[in-house]
Parts: sequence; C-alpha cells; structure tokens
Amino acid sequence: MSDKRRDESPGYHHVVTRGNNKRVIYKVDRDRLFFCWTVERIAKKYGWTIVAYCLMSNHYHLIIRVGEKGLSNGMCELNTAYAVHFNVWHGRINHLFGKRFWNRRLRTDVELFNAVRYVIRNPVFDGGQRPLESYRWTSYAATIGLAFADINLARDELLEFYGRTPKEAVTEFRASCAGPVPRGDGWWQAGWQPP
Repeated sequence: MSDKRRDESPGYHHVVTRGNNKRVIYKVDRDRLFFCWTVERIAKKYGWTIVAYCLMSNHYHLIIRVGEKGLSNGMCELNTAYAVHFNVWHGRINHLFGKRFWNRRLRTDVELFNAVRYVIRNPVFDGGQRPLESYRWTSYAATIGLAFADINLARDELLEFYGRTPKEAVTEFRASCAGPVPRGDGWWQAGWQPP
C-alpha cells in the first residue's frame, strides 16, 4: 500500500524525523553541529526558512516555511546526508532513521503558535526540569536574544507574529512558550501523538 500523498504546498510546516526503533541519532555535539550545517545547506538549496527547531537525542523537529521547491526532495537529501555522516563517523551500518519523515502544514496562526510552543518545550516533555533557555539544541534562547542559533534562524519573521515591537514580541513569545500546548489544537486533531 502506498503512503498518503503529502501536503508540500508553500507555507509553514512542522517536520519530525525519528531514529530507527527510537534509537539515538546524535551521540556527540559534533553530530548536532554537522546536522545544523546540513539543514542550512539544504534550506538554502530548496528555499526553506527555518523559524524554530529542537534536536532531541532520538528525533528532531523543524518548523519550516516551505517555498515553491517543496519539502520531500530536501528532506530526503537532508536525512540521507546526515545518516551517511553518522554511520561513517560512528562505524555503523544500516538505517539511522525509521519511517519517512512526518510533516503537517500549519494553516493558521494558532497552529503555528502551538507547533512552535511544542517544539520549544520538547525537552520538558522528555522530563527536563531546567528553564527553556538552558537547552542548547532548541531555537528558544536564540529567539529571545540570549544566544546565537546553531541553524540560520528567521527570528524576526517569527517574532512579528507575537508583537509590534521587538521587546513586546519577545515578551509575548516567552509567555507563549511558558504555557503548555493546549490539547485539541494542532496535530492532535489529526490523530497524531507527539514523539
């Protein structure tokens, strides 16, 4: 049976890829840095704009504004390039990633806000107890101006949704990320459960 056709139309998309059998896909920070560089290269090639990200140990999340070149070819190139790197550097063979990547087009501002909040809060969902800005491998600290992003981030584009001035936008973004993701909004309506 073939897979359901993807919605790759231009706009914002939440993209997730998980390790095969939920195994680790980043063993050391060098792996994450290489992944970030690869995302930047692919984003430039395919006309993507990254507005949020989170790299967990066994999966990653990206919030991407997709252009006319679509999503699937770039995701195939991203995951293949990274998997080849990982296997060579760690002396392993076979598939690094499990199923094909998951994506959902974010059609409303509310869906975008909830997806960004979910991505930023992913370390907390995984049991983390630290403040959100202390997680290096999310875009949160860079979005609020406390760190440099590891992936070229469209910070200003995202913050424009939250306020008219930079200060107001950062304050609203922080408040939004501080709260839990409402159940019933976003991808839960489509029957998908967070990884």
